[in-house]
Amino acid sequence: MLATDSAPVSGGQPPVEKPAPSGGAWLSRWEPNDEGFWKTTGSRVAWRTLVVTTVSLVLSFASWFVMSAVVVRLPGIGFKFAPMELFWLTAMPGLAGGTLRIINMFLVPIFGTRSVITWANFLKLLPCIGIGLAILNPETPFWLFLVLAFSAGLGGGDFSSFMPSTSLFFPKRLQGTALGIQAGIGNFGVSLVQFVAPLIIGTAAFSAVFGGAQTFTPKAGAPKEIWLQNSAFIWAPFLVICGVLSFAMLKSLPVKASVREQLDIFGNKHTWFCTITYVMTFGSFSGFSATFPLMIKEVYGKFPNAPDPLVYAFWGPLIGSLVRVLFGFVADKTGGGILTHVTGIGLIACCATMAFAGFLTPESLDTFPWFVGLMLLTFFFTGVGNAATFRQYPIIFSHSARQGAGVLGWTAAVAAYGPFLFSVLIGWAISASGSPAPFFMGAVAFYVVGTVLNWWYYTRKGCEKPC
Repeated sequence: MLATDSAPVSGGQPPVEKPAPSGGAWLSRWEPNDEGFWKTTGSRVAWRTLVVTTVSLVLSFASWFVMSAVVVRLPGIGFKFAPMELFWLTAMPGLAGGTLRIINMFLVPIFGTRSVITWANFLKLLPCIGIGLAILNPETPFWLFLVLAFSAGLGGGDFSSFMPSTSLFFPKRLQGTALGIQAGIGNFGVSLVQFVAPLIIGTAAFSAVFGGAQTFTPKAGAPKEIWLQNSAFIWAPFLVICGVLSFAMLKSLPVKASVREQLDIFGNKHTWFCTITYVMTFGSFSGFSATFPLMIKEVYGKFPNAPDPLVYAFWGPLIGSLVRVLFGFVADKTGGGILTHVTGIGLIACCATMAFAGFLTPESLDTFPWFVGLMLLTFFFTGVGNAATFRQYPIIFSHSARQGAGVLGWTAAVAAYGPFLFSVLIGWAISASGSPAPFFMGAVAFYVVGTVLNWWYYTRKGCEKPC
């Protein structure tokens, strides 16, 4: 069923701007809010699409954060990079991811789901293969690592095309669940790459394909052989498989709009309020995911028997991702506004405690468990907030599913700058004061602003957009 902007389609389906092609890769009719259509046709297509795109999104996040798993090992295998240069390597994927998400938010209504998801899988071969080759060459200059780190942002950009696509495939009553599943499981890619890296780099099983070993010299302990390139190369075959499956199994919806038509979301004030709350939630998740390993290294790495960052770092993204999946169902029941409010309060408390309790200026390893525990609690709240906000936004923009999808893409684009902003600001704070504490103080101030905006417009009694 196709329609114009002037009238809604039957079954509650929101208007679309112009007809899409039909046949082949394009579906000619899509009315998920029509119960009859959903039971006979829509449910099967939507859930199949969710499975394929979610697996692809896991690989997107894995390739986006592969540099965060690699960077802590580079000095130990002979690359002479300063601490701030290492923070820049974790920052560049965030800079690229945010920028590419702005582009990605327009792609699905122009090219369709199948083409966008298929090409997204194949393009991510560039950073995964490129970073692996760079590691194999001990003469690789810092500027080339920066370029490759920037290319890893291709994985970060995918979110702003994947999620709006998913929101269009499902009826409103299931959008919170579907988006929570996809975003939450997709976020597992962050913890997956940080969990797999220390395991895969310690084995020579792939040396015939992925190349020889490097001698890793830790600050304490004996040198050992590692295969650091494995942590990047390992994702390439899975990307090829997902690219083929996407081309074979996905379809595109009859929802078409030009870039110019999609810009109408920026005239709505709620687009900007949603942007702030999503930076508070997903921006914090992605930012802390990128910087957690380096913070462990810089804050606690000076002590004898210092902890290995990769042993602990994957737990944060894992918790945040799992919570996002679980709380998608909760948000469908309670509404997103109240959960976003709880998230803001939780983040304020965690970051204020971190800044003022001395965990960032330790005198021994005794405070390390408290530091890790508080960071994991921070990740917990970001997971709750990520699920909550993606339930909120389709409700706030319930008058137009296409606009709601566009806002999902835009807010995700801005929040994807989290790894860039967190890496640069935390690196600056450590360089200027010897501690990340100033960053955490600034984060508290931002979280207060986001929480107040959410309460005023979406949560308090008599608010403008209860959700």
